[in-house]
Amino acid sequence: MPNRLATETSPYLRQHAENPVDWYPWGPEALDRARREDRPILLSVGYAACHWCHVMAHESFEDPETARLMNEHFVNIKVDREERPDVDSVYMQALQSMIGHGGWPMTIFLTPAGEPFYAGTYFPPVDGHGLPSFARILRSVADAYHTKRDRVTQTATAMRDIYAAATARMGPSGALDATTLDRAFHGLAERFDPAHGGFEGAPKFPQAMSLDFLLRYAKRMDASHALAIVETSFRNMARGGIYDQVGGGFHRYAVDAIWLVPHFEKMLYDNALLARLGVHLWQAAKDPEVRRVTEETIGWVAREMTSPDGGFYASLDADSEGVEGKFYVWSEREIDAALGPESADFKTRYGVTPAGNFEGANILHVADGGALPAGRAGPTEAALIAARARARDTLAGIRDRRIRPGRDEKMLAAWNGLMLRAVAAAARAFGRDDYAALALANAEFLRRNLVRPGGRVMRTHTDGVTKIAGYLEDHAAVALGFLATYELSADRTWLDLAIEIARAIETWFWDEAAEAFFDTARDADPLITRPRDVTDNAVPSGTSLTVDLFLHLAELLDDAGLRRRALAVLEVLAEPMARHPAAFGHALGAADMAVNGAVAVALVGESRDPRYRALDAVVAAHYLPSLVLAGGIPGASTGIALLDGRPEVGGAPTAYVCRQYVCDAPQTDAALLAPQLDHAAERPRPASHV
Repeated sequence: MPNRLATETSPYLRQHAENPVDWYPWGPEALDRARREDRPILLSVGYAACHWCHVMAHESFEDPETARLMNEHFVNIKVDREERPDVDSVYMQALQSMIGHGGWPMTIFLTPAGEPFYAGTYFPPVDGHGLPSFARILRSVADAYHTKRDRVTQTATAMRDIYAAATARMGPSGALDATTLDRAFHGLAERFDPAHGGFEGAPKFPQAMSLDFLLRYAKRMDASHALAIVETSFRNMARGGIYDQVGGGFHRYAVDAIWLVPHFEKMLYDNALLARLGVHLWQAAKDPEVRRVTEETIGWVAREMTSPDGGFYASLDADSEGVEGKFYVWSEREIDAALGPESADFKTRYGVTPAGNFEGANILHVADGGALPAGRAGPTEAALIAARARARDTLAGIRDRRIRPGRDEKMLAAWNGLMLRAVAAAARAFGRDDYAALALANAEFLRRNLVRPGGRVMRTHTDGVTKIAGYLEDHAAVALGFLATYELSADRTWLDLAIEIARAIETWFWDEAAEAFFDTARDADPLITRPRDVTDNAVPSGTSLTVDLFLHLAELLDDAGLRRRALAVLEVLAEPMARHPAAFGHALGAADMAVNGAVAVALVGESRDPRYRALDAVVAAHYLPSLVLAGGIPGASTGIALLDGRPEVGGAPTAYVCRQYVCDAPQTDAALLAPQLDHAAERPRPASHV
């Protein structure tokens, strides 16, 4: 008989609906029962694409004896961390405090008041490899709760102190200036792996936000080493097994240091961050390989991750048919049968061998360094590239007939906002009308389904059901996506929506006493603490996204209040950003804008005019860190400070390139605009003194 999770919208929760465990979703029903019966709570947190979550479910949650122990001694709550990042954040802090690291599945034991007193991640079904069995843990924790309550209370009290410290007001940590950015650059450069790209050893994550900051730094400082770090890292990822060489899109991370063997799940947020990085890197370096990989990634999103009404799905599972990676790997025999005479070149190119490189099969990767065969007298370079593309298409057609990995079809506001921002940027940079249509369809989906009157954003939309009040990251990411849509379309509607959401953030998430943004709104259901995580982890923090949003809007609107709040947060983070840059990749991008100023461009005129589009194309082809773009026809007072008082020159669409509202000579000639843009992107030089 299905348990309570059968009526949930989360695909992850529904995966556990047939468990013999008496699961509850997070909510008052479960918490009230725990208090009423004085039972400890077993909180299990995971997500649909999590491999080890599936393993523990099969081994333990589907086992009748284990379920009997859970039901006898605990109130059992299952949480989808992607639906409830607030719950995940609060108890991940406890997990990391107790065992020194985090991970999923997250297994936390709580008092009926929700206070954590014991924590772990995956527990096996039998003792082994230094880990106690899950059944042993269940019996021990239940016994401790009832017979050693003083120790439980002591641990819970210690956690309350940790939570209190995390929410206390923090003052400025140091000067926010060019030195902050310089120290962050050197800190990241010291961790760079020059042989394989990325940072340090295995496992290796893409860290797109840190790479995006380094690209900004390279442009501001004309720093070739910073640019080389980004190019080397992106190229090695794009040529590795972490990138799906057949279908496009990046897997979540590599288990090794050389990007060969991925953890095969594909997450929307990773691909959003990497696609936007790819757009910026192409603008900076004009590398055709970077453009191809970026376009293939967006092509994968359009083909496999987009709902009929324009929303973007959350993730693809690592497993199919119960086997991790089975959908993605190949035997040599399959390659030979599929490609015939062209298989020899393909196997050399993509490292296919009889023995394989992953459990007897082959993960495709660019094994020949990306070079064309030396001294080859046969096909031309263009013909060889075309032949390889045909081969990949052939394999894609064959793979489409395999049993696919599970797809988590919930649509999360924050992740959709991140991908919208990337697709809109790609539409502008690559001049792709199909990407523009994809971006506008997603923006309409978000406006229609997830944005409420007054600028409040909901968290998730699944199977036609919208639920859960949005978190800080949802509001900020969606608003940034709408800003990117405004930049793409010059349609004031999207800017007005972004402004409305920003005002809602000020009302519901800003705390004047703490001078900080919290991750949950002030009217949210209370947890044991109000979460506030300022670090950029797998996704940008709600705080760094909000600072990014506020700085952009402050520049567009000349709004001192938005700028003040953003700078107050960055000043608190100045020393942590400089000392631990890998934990603040997105925040460092916002710090670049705060320290070096925005590159502000006003495009004045009718956006459908070919002369306007020519000016816009020049801007879109340039890499401009901290670009703030305003477009459209100015009126007497648009409320957009960047547009006001800047007319068309000679009745022609006109571009103004500005720093701190001081603009270069207006340009109507697209050919003369590029030098102004290049100069505007440089780091401001200190004034000389006599």
